[in-house]
Amino acid sequence: MKNTLKLLVFCFLIASCSKDEVIKKPETEDYSPYINKVYEYKPAPGQFINETASGFTNVTTANAAVEYAERRLKNSEYVSLGGFGGYIVAGFDHSIENKGGFNGYDFSIKGNQFDDSSEPAVVWVMQDVNKNKLPDDVWYELKGSEYGKSETISDYSVTYYKPQNPRENVRWTDNKGGSGYIEYIPVHSQDYYYPIWIADESYTLTGIRLEPKFYFDNEGTYSTGNYGWGYADNYGSDMIASEGKKNFFKISNAVKQDGANADLQRIDFIKIQNALNVQGLNGVGESSPEILSIKDENIQ
Repeated sequence: MKNTLKLLVFCFLIASCSKDEVIKKPETEDYSPYINKVYEYKPAPGQFINETASGFTNVTTANAAVEYAERRLKNSEYVSLGGFGGYIVAGFDHSIENKGGFNGYDFSIKGNQFDDSSEPAVVWVMQDVNKNKLPDDVWYELKGSEYGKSETISDYSVTYYKPQNPRENVRWTDNKGGSGYIEYIPVHSQDYYYPIWIADESYTLTGIRLEPKFYFDNEGTYSTGNYGWGYADNYGSDMIASEGKKNFFKISNAVKQDGANADLQRIDFIKIQNALNVQGLNGVGESSPEILSIKDENIQ
């Protein structure tokens, strides 16, 4: 009789949940506002990748790369995404509620941006719908100021090719007929910018590409420009002066693939992905966002 009653209660609870409702991840008594786990870290080649000064020591496997990124973020140390398409996936020990608990925002991402030096990354969010504590459900883009513009490419792919010799440029081709290089810069003197834990002779990254805004000012200084709002490592209007170099995000900006509002009540995972394919001039190197922390801003 007791087992039957338990089953009836369970079925009632499930039936009472609408299609889009997800039972939120339970919060522990000592849950943290910051990420507690990195699930994936797959940067594109870049000037900081494999560099000892950027913390890469004995990072020779995919698992070691994930551990590296998790350790760095927990210590508020930068993690570079490399060139276009490089990304990181992280999660929390609780669900982030869609309630705008901090000035209307739900979470923040800290970068190293400053005015006219932005390296925007698109942000995606996911609910743990199947409740297996893994980021294997549906990703929803958080729309930003460039969303829907004709210059924004939503299906952009870049393939990177492993150099044959140390200190060589990394060649790339894209799915729009373009090609170029992640250029080797002597100031970052590690032998390879191509992630050494990736054994394949090439790999492809796909994501959203924003239109570059770089330019030279009147004094000949190279600038990357800024974007309105909605991107990580971007000097945008979603920064709050008293909070430093953070971009703030609203779960309510999550959209489905067809552009409809995703209407998420909470999220469990966040993906941050470089949205520019730009090789800076005057020895600046590629546009490569740096991420220092990810925080649930509903917890103060």
